[in-house]
Amino acid sequence: MNILIIKLSAIGDVIHTLPSLNAVRGRFPDARITWVVEEAAAPLIQGHRALDRVLISKRKRWIRGLGGPNRRRRLLEMARFIRDLRDTRYDLVFDFQQLLKSGVLAGLARGNRKIGFGKGMQHMEKSYLFLNRTFPPVSMEHHALNRYLMLVEAAGIPVREIVYDLPVEEDDRKAVSKLLGRPEYTHSNSYTIRDSDPAFVALNPMAQWESKLWRNDRFAELADRLILDYGVRVVFTGGPGDVPMIADIQSRMDGAALNLAGRTSLKQLAALYERARCVITTDTGPMHLAAAVGTPVVALFGPTAPWRTGPFGAGHRVVRLGPACSPCFKRRCPRPHRLCLEMVTVSDVLKELNRLNIRGMPTER
Repeated sequence: MNILIIKLSAIGDVIHTLPSLNAVRGRFPDARITWVVEEAAAPLIQGHRALDRVLISKRKRWIRGLGGPNRRRRLLEMARFIRDLRDTRYDLVFDFQQLLKSGVLAGLARGNRKIGFGKGMQHMEKSYLFLNRTFPPVSMEHHALNRYLMLVEAAGIPVREIVYDLPVEEDDRKAVSKLLGRPEYTHSNSYTIRDSDPAFVALNPMAQWESKLWRNDRFAELADRLILDYGVRVVFTGGPGDVPMIADIQSRMDGAALNLAGRTSLKQLAALYERARCVITTDTGPMHLAAAVGTPVVALFGPTAPWRTGPFGAGHRVVRLGPACSPCFKRRCPRPHRLCLEMVTVSDVLKELNRLNIRGMPTER
């Protein structure tokens, strides 16, 4: 049996689809399973033991290159990708994305049963037109991970447990140990974290949406409180473009912290979060990465709905004060200030951290 999974992006959505992948593998242990994914999230599934093949769509790069000098090269890459997509006839094709970009791929794929939800769900962009086996739509008020599992169950595949099984390797963990032991990512040349050191907390202050950001001075105050009141070390995480803003947060601190933004691959970031006692984060992909490796999360929510896309599972806390305008699902707050997150104080975050009662985590001094 050949099975195709289409889930292109983003990081959190791909992570939320992993339990569905494992359920499919459990039902069809001898099947050859292929996953189509976009470049940014590809490392999360490359090497996953439930997968036999990964096809990477470079859609964004191809679109950018069509008007430039590399147009011919991009067209050839697109043609090779479509050839690879169509080189197998699939018994089952699952469109977990349910957007136009995934629907087109489902239409291009050679498949007997092309499965997804039918007309009626938000943001579908008529993706159901490319399917030949649809199931009644479900409410968006269900958590995204559960919505994907509902599709799997509707197709007759039982779900016995929630398993991510992220393909984090020992080399990723060794690379993280080296990064934590290098002092050049902090304002203090003597600041490192060794394997034998006590607990550290990871802070992930960045997000793609401007409306999801918390103030830099409050992240700085939070980091100092963690160091002084809890006796833990602090590690900042983020992407390459987040380095300057995290450096600004560090400059506002009285204490020292490591800034590993842009220094880790996705799998290394997962290995880093494995070691952290807790991850305190905005609503963004790394939040789901931390939850997937079993690390307690304190997540700051403003314009979005944690019951839809919050850290999944028990053992996590959400900081959300919920003014009347939230959730608005807007990338930019139409008000002069980001009211929903402006209302959140450092004490609010620490209160949720204390409620976690993390084993091995020092208590507030």
